[in-house]
Formats: sequence, C-alpha cells, structure tokens
Amino acid sequence: MTANYDIKDLNLAEQGRKRMDWAEKEMPVLRLIKERFEKERPLAGVRVSACLHVTSETGNLMRTLASAGADVVLVASNPLSTQDDVAAALVAFEEIPVYAIKGESNEVYYQHIKAGLEHKPQITMDDGADLVHGVLKEYPELIADMFGSTEETTTGVIRLRAMAADGVLTFPVIAVNDSDTKHLFDNRYGTGQSTLDGIIRATNILLAGKTFVVGGYGYCSRGIAERARGHGANVIVTEIDPVRALEATMDGYRVMTMEQAAALADFIVTATGNKHVIDTRAFATMKDGCVVANSGHFNVEIDIPALEEMSNEKRQPRAFVDQYWLKDGRKINLLGEGRLINLASAEGHPSAVMDMSFANQALASEFLVRNHGKLSNGVHALPKDLDVEIAALKLKAMGVDIDVLTPEQVKYLNSWQEGT
Repeated sequence: MTANYDIKDLNLAEQGRKRMDWAEKEMPVLRLIKERFEKERPLAGVRVSACLHVTSETGNLMRTLASAGADVVLVASNPLSTQDDVAAALVAFEEIPVYAIKGESNEVYYQHIKAGLEHKPQITMDDGADLVHGVLKEYPELIADMFGSTEETTTGVIRLRAMAADGVLTFPVIAVNDSDTKHLFDNRYGTGQSTLDGIIRATNILLAGKTFVVGGYGYCSRGIAERARGHGANVIVTEIDPVRALEATMDGYRVMTMEQAAALADFIVTATGNKHVIDTRAFATMKDGCVVANSGHFNVEIDIPALEEMSNEKRQPRAFVDQYWLKDGRKINLLGEGRLINLASAEGHPSAVMDMSFANQALASEFLVRNHGKLSNGVHALPKDLDVEIAALKLKAMGVDIDVLTPEQVKYLNSWQEGT
C-alpha cells in the first residue's frame, strides 16, 4: 500500500475493489487496452497526475495507466464527486496515491490539486483543466519535462482554447472530449442518464407531467432533454446559439429565454459550461418549489450568491437538497450545492460509456509519449484512426457486425470520373 494519500477511510477499500470489478465488466474496450499495455508498457516510468472524478470507472482507468508502467497520482476534480470506497481501494490494493474526499472544502480541494502537481507530472490528465491551470500559474518549471496533457470535458476544452488564444498554453493538450467516441456517447447518453438519476435520487419527485427546463442544447444538454422527455416531462430548452436553438425546435422542444422558461418550470437543469445561466432574473420568476440543478463541470452556472441574497433562510429537507426560503415567501430547491448533480447525489455516467471515454484517455496518453517533440503547443484532437479503433472495439464487444467496403466501392469513392 502506498504511504502517500489523503482519503476518508481505508476500511472502505474492499467495497471499492468490488465496485471497480463490477464496473470493469462493462468496460471491454479499456480492458483490451489494459491487456496490451501490460505487454508493451508504453508509459514505463512516466509520471502522470490525473485530476478526475474519483469513481469506479476512473479506478479502472488508473489500473490501466499503471499497467502501462505509469507512475500515477489521482486527485479529485470536484469536491462532491469522489466515491470514497474507490479512493480507498486504489490506495490499498493498487498502490496509487489518491487525494480525494467526498465533501472536501475548497481549501482542501486545492491542497489536493497541489499534491498532484508536486508529483512533477510529465502528463496531466484533467477534467476541467485545473491541473493545466496550476502548471501554468504556479509550477511553470514543470513544463520543460512535460509530454503534454489530456482533457476530458467540454468545460475544460473551452478553458484550454482560451489559454491557447491568449498565448499562454505552452505544451500540447489532447482534447479527448472532441473525439466522436467521447462526446457523441458520454456527453449525450452518459450525461442524460446520470443527470436524471441524480435528480431522482436527490428528490424522489415524479418527472412525468412536470415542466422540465434544460439550459443549453449541446450534446450534454440534448441528452438530458431526451431522457427527461422519455420520463414524460414537458421539456423546454433555452439557448444562445441560433443553430442549436433551431435544432431543439425541430427536435420538438419548446425554445424560449431562461427568464420566460423559469416562470413555467418545475425543474431547471443547466449544462452549458458558462457562468450564471440561471441568474437573478430567473430566480425572480420561478414558481414556489422549483427544483434547480447543474450538470455542467463548475458550480458557476447557477448564481448561488444571488440566490442567497434573495433569501432569508436555508434548510436541508433531504440530503443534497438546499431549500432557499425567499423573502417573498417562495421556496427554491437547489440540488448538490449547484455542483455536478450526476456525481453529487448519484454515481456518474454508466460504465459502458465511460469505457469509450477512458479508452480515449489511455490512448491519448500513449499518443503524447510516442509523439513527444512532434506536436505543437495548443489543443489537438486525437487522431481519427484511434477514434475509429475505439468504436470498432466497442462494436465487437457488443457483438455488432458492420459492412466493409468492397474494392469497387473504395475505388468509386476515391475517383471522380463516374457520374450518372
């Protein structure tokens, strides 16, 4: 067992190992990569610091990186997303230092980020770009020895592109979120299912017949909207992008401004990656008892300070529910402190979709090592052939066969002579 860690309780380790083993059965692609990594050891001796949600699926990614020979440290990417039994299992059985405690304060959260950076990583693996931010702001001396970084989520990629635009991103980053086998599946099916799971666990309120507002219509938001509609909710979408708003309209949703939608809502969920999507104007129009939640990475999508200013009392009627009593008598129910509700009150994405996401993370780490010195500073996509490889492995594991182009078809697609 590693001597370096900060977790809740080592006695939870056996429970955590069982849950990781259970999740691994739904992660055949990562399992195949792990088998290859054990033979080839492509990350031998490479120091990796990962700042990810500490879940059973993440535990299997850590096992995979360690099997490749990496020297791994794991820290939490959100104060409420850690599964304490998984953290214990990684420390006790995998000898991986973990710095993560569910419910940790912001102060402790950043102490844990610092622990990840003091590992002197050659690769950082982020979910929100906090490690990259720490390298650039506090540990620039690490840059000379770095292969680069990988980024898991939409919010982190947005943040990284802002760094690149400002000319401060001085090493290559693989935007794992941009891989088709990540955002088309994890963001849509994973976020859709796990967000509804989190809301239902936190509230136990029937969704059927309720008015359910979704902030945004990117892949995460459309997954939430689709699943809410599947539960029988009347779904409204809010957007700032005309094209996405048009898509939502053509997909059969009502589209309006957040202020208009808030007046009708029984539930409002944000998943945009932006700040103050729900603000004072929306709070002012909400019905008594409205449930508000966030599924975006950071807890800035809901203007919680504004809600506190409008309130004269806060109660907690259930775990993960903060009930704000407004000065005008209305009550607004905020879930999970405005943090990722799918991880705050539930278990995050199902293992089957994280299988593809974390396959991308594992292959992105290998790609950075193999292409050290060849990649320019900035944000890069993982090569398309690796994306296709992951999809093919997933289909094989699911027992799905697809057609293969004939030589005649290949020739036709690569020529221009034939017409009508």
